[in-house]
Amino acid sequence: MISHIFGNLYETGLFTVKQRTTSGMKIAFYSSKGYDREYFEKINEDYGFEFNFFETRLNRYTVALAKGHDGICAFVNDKINENTLRVMDEEGIHVLALRCAGFNNVDLEAAEKYGITVLRVPAYSPSAVAEHALALILTLNRKVHKAYNRVREGNFSLERLTGFNINGKTIGVVGTGSIGQAFIRLMRGFDVKTVAYDPFPNEKLQQQGVEYKSLEDVLSVSDIISLHCPLTPDTYQLINKDTLAKIKPGAMLINTSRGKLINTEDTIEALKNKQLGNLGIDVYAEEEKLFFKDLSEMIIDDDKIARLMAFPNVLVTAHQGFLTREALEQIAKTTLQNLKDYRDGVNLPNQVSAAHFRSA
Repeated sequence: MISHIFGNLYETGLFTVKQRTTSGMKIAFYSSKGYDREYFEKINEDYGFEFNFFETRLNRYTVALAKGHDGICAFVNDKINENTLRVMDEEGIHVLALRCAGFNNVDLEAAEKYGITVLRVPAYSPSAVAEHALALILTLNRKVHKAYNRVREGNFSLERLTGFNINGKTIGVVGTGSIGQAFIRLMRGFDVKTVAYDPFPNEKLQQQGVEYKSLEDVLSVSDIISLHCPLTPDTYQLINKDTLAKIKPGAMLINTSRGKLINTEDTIEALKNKQLGNLGIDVYAEEEKLFFKDLSEMIIDDDKIARLMAFPNVLVTAHQGFLTREALEQIAKTTLQNLKDYRDGVNLPNQVSAAHFRSA
């Protein structure tokens, strides 16, 4: 029944399939977009894998498309739970190459159970995401998006476009990994004071003047707060009713990391009562239902995202922080090298597993 349904979908052209010269491994590529195909095809000239590109997302039903393949390449919003992984095992597919840094959408315990190797791209272009965070800050603060729309309509008024000087403000950075560090480097040009929260303080940043504080202290003193941490059980809904109450009244909050770092309902309340002055997000807790799709002719039934977009002091972008030429090229190179290392049976530096985290 499933194969019959997908056969019809192939005929209607819903799925785009592109093949290349084989090198002994055939990879099913899910959630593909035009930019994925462009960069993976270009870099694949040096590797020679065979790719079938599917526009559909990976889940327990669409995994049937991977029958006859040697591996699967997936993205951040693909649903890779035990059911999906079990079918992979039944089909003899035992490598999952994630072309992203995050892996919270993968059931690592189930992957271990079924003997499936999970690979990821731990870093591609920290500057790309950090620069997008800065773009959100500048756009929100100086209301560039509103000014652009006004001028296009012949409205050259400056009323209600007042922003503030970033120079001299306090910037709070939550998470000082590679992206957080890149963001701090960018913000130095504004001559700001930088405070940070991270369970593992970076000594080099401390020597450069970054002051590490508790999360509560960072939130309470910062004019702009930018989140740059992974999604883990400890960071899930890090921003919630309690932590929002500690934010400096009128502060700006930026999230380019993972949507579920923020409790959306609590954030809406903080915007309504003006505790939160501005919100810029490139990620959203329920983004898998929305992002990477053209829904312009459809009714969006997600009331939370609709409410967020109704605020004049909220800016939403659709998970495009990674979308630069340099980042796409590095993602393709690392993903293909991961697959080559797996095929060649050599050390896998970018492997993630439940066993690894239990021993860490």
